Amino acid sequence: MLRLHMLLILSCAMGAAQAADPVPEIQRGPAKPQATGVVHALRTIPEACARLEGQFTGDAAKPYRFAAVRTSERCSARARLVDAAQAKPSAAGGWRLNDVIRVPSAACPAQQAVVRIWRKEAGNAPPKLDAQGRSRIYLKDGMDAAKAGDLKALPMFAVAMAVEGKGCSAR
Repeated sequence: MLRLHMLLILSCAMGAAQAADPVPEIQRGPAKPQATGVVHALRTIPEACARLEGQFTGDAAKPYRFAAVRTSERCSARARLVDAAQAKPSAAGGWRLNDVIRVPSAACPAQQAVVRIWRKEAGNAPPKLDAQGRSRIYLKDGMDAAKAGDLKALPMFAVAMAVEGKGCSAR
């Protein structure tokens, strides 16, 4: 009987933890601790032609600096990168939690930067198959659609950054 109660309590606790934060599509452990003042790459999102970079500042007011940097001038983005504060991603809105990146501070082990990346599909279907059974895209058709204003929606990535844990006192 005791086992049944323990199993019930454990399953309820696990369900509450999963309801609070969805499981990300990409599973990864925490990154290695980063030193203060060192810029480090968090993740590259090739579809959006962006690389996410971060840096612990040592400043108590703003302990972590975060930026999205364009990977190349010639890169043609196939997805949009938006701020999560404006997009307000949620599972109910069609967003999926894609990745959670945790970066501990080497100078203050109780503090870590947490970057959450959400992904939203555009829902575009591939072109219909032609007589040869191939899906083809023709430049003229694309140009005509662009002139008519009939552009398809792009997938989106929303990025949110937060600093979690206690700050360390100045030494």
